Amino acid sequence: MEKIDFENDKISKLIKKFAIPCVISMIVAALYNIVDQIFIGWSKAGAFGNAATNIVYPFTVIALAFALLVGDGAAALFNLSLGAKNKEKADKSIGNGLILLIIISVILTILGLVFNKQILRIFGGNPDEVQCYQYAKDYLRIICYGLPFYIIGQGLNASIRSDGSPKYAMFATVIGAISNIILDPIFIFVFNMSVKGAAIATIIGQILTFIVSLLYLKKSKSFKINKESLKLNKEICKKSISLGLASLITQLAIVIIIAVANNLVGKYGYTTVASTGVAYGAVTPLAVIGICMKVFGIVVSVVIGVSLGGMPIIGYNMGAKNIQRVKETIKYILITNFIIGCIAFIIFELYPTFIINIFGNDNSFEYLEYAKYCLRIFLGGIILTCMTKSLSILLQSMGSSLKSTLLALARDVIFFVPAIIIIATLSHSVVTMLWSAIIADVLSFVLGILLLKSELKNK
Repeated sequence: MEKIDFENDKISKLIKKFAIPCVISMIVAALYNIVDQIFIGWSKAGAFGNAATNIVYPFTVIALAFALLVGDGAAALFNLSLGAKNKEKADKSIGNGLILLIIISVILTILGLVFNKQILRIFGGNPDEVQCYQYAKDYLRIICYGLPFYIIGQGLNASIRSDGSPKYAMFATVIGAISNIILDPIFIFVFNMSVKGAAIATIIGQILTFIVSLLYLKKSKSFKINKESLKLNKEICKKSISLGLASLITQLAIVIIIAVANNLVGKYGYTTVASTGVAYGAVTPLAVIGICMKVFGIVVSVVIGVSLGGMPIIGYNMGAKNIQRVKETIKYILITNFIIGCIAFIIFELYPTFIINIFGNDNSFEYLEYAKYCLRIFLGGIILTCMTKSLSILLQSMGSSLKSTLLALARDVIFFVPAIIIIATLSHSVVTMLWSAIIADVLSFVLGILLLKSELKNK
């Protein structure tokens, strides 16, 4: 297995080596939910099924958030320790991370099964919307059984990537996604299992990813899993969690956005009238916002993939005190993600109908109208979003967990949540409230630039 020279290899070559497999892995991971939503949209469940998966989606993001909290944190500490030539600490960071992933996965599985009704209520599930609520309940219950495989598989992915095996990490994710894509139409249409079938297909894919990721531990390059590395160390766990906090916040912020938006839609959907004179209602905006968040997730996945591709390079060179290579890596990543944001902006503004019709074409005029508003306004600041998400991960890679966490919180929680609540409350409109995203994008981007300049100045 090839050794990577983080100190001397060309930066562009290193980033491509890590980022391309990482981007593919992130996109494929995002496809788990998108593929479900596409097939469900074309099934008999239609918009009700898509609204249901949007209600459950935040809980799966919570699971991913904790997987990345431990996985990304352990990987960051691993690279920093390698750069500082501390092999024992590097081993313990991965071993302790694995134990934490197991503990967290069991806890979340139990919580999901025991408190399923409360979880659905928090994320906008309304028992009065009988059909939608039943779909959501079925989907959540089945998804919970696969959480341990999902959390451990996703958490280990970062360690595999940071060990210099981005292609293996990509393969582990891709094999699960391909399985999901193949099995979704079989369970949904052939076996006529609708939303339940989508959930079962997802779990099978997660199990495959888990198995492949676990097998890597026997063939790792730079770390060794043994009894000593598996013994929980307070300082190692604390440092890993602090380094992974930004990843946790980034994902939990998505949860907060969806939870707040879903509840506001339920409150003001019937007071917002389309150009036809018909109210949008609750199900239509729920389904549309869910689709927009999944599309948004694809773009963010690419950006995060590019940024994570630079994490081992930045982490190692920070540990080795080679700041010039750190700056060069940051510049390359930011330029790349700016271009990605521009491409996404053009697509969202010019082709909203095409995007929404991918998720089913039996849509009402009101459905399509709200979808256009959502894609063009809610995702209108996507260029700035890309830069902010990238800056947060870059700060995390540099070991600045506090600044990284602050920036991760800023866009989605500190700025977005108050803005959408205030605008929706004043306007009583599920269309006007979409502008809150652009406000949050502008403010968080400015903060991100200031934080990065401050961090580089101190090095």
